[in-house]
Amino acid sequence: MTELPAFYDDLAGCLAEAWRRLEEGAAHQSGFHAPALATIGRDGAPRLRTVVLRGVDRAARTLRIHCDARSDKAAEIAADPRVSLHAYDAAAKLQVRIEGRARLHGMDAAARAAWGASRPMSRVCYGTIPGPGTPLAEGGAYALPEDEAAVEAGFPEFRVVVLTAARLDFLYLARQGHRRALFTWDGEAETATWLAP
Repeated sequence: MTELPAFYDDLAGCLAEAWRRLEEGAAHQSGFHAPALATIGRDGAPRLRTVVLRGVDRAARTLRIHCDARSDKAAEIAADPRVSLHAYDAAAKLQVRIEGRARLHGMDAAARAAWGASRPMSRVCYGTIPGPGTPLAEGGAYALPEDEAAVEAGFPEFRVVVLTAARLDFLYLARQGHRRALFTWDGEAETATWLAP
């Protein structure tokens, strides 16, 4: 029989494990590196896409991703900051769902710091012409920046998205019995409860 993890019957342990996995995901060390982010479309319908987790601040309950100012994602967050994030690591048998509010940062200190910490290959995307989602006559009918100056010229299109968690749903799958827990924050006050899986 598989040994159960220390967090199995420990609410605080479940929350700590969720944040640990998210931190590892931001460091490219777990299956949480590429979660799915849901926004609310301009027509009120949900919109879902895979994103790259770039940073996690457990104490502030924030997660950081990046996007292009010209993208639907940026426009949707600007119009309605309510978002959800879903991460699943099949090897760990763990799912984390987070709901909260997102804030866009562009052309500010947060954006400059994130831009400076980004790999050159990641910065190239923001200098691509035309912007994301633009219809093309054929698949390759877009231009990538050709030199470092052109890559830097993409910085005005770079956005940092900071999601502040208001609700975190944790699910661990185990043959002996799954464990599901819900954590919510009203301001700084935290509530935690077990849920039926």
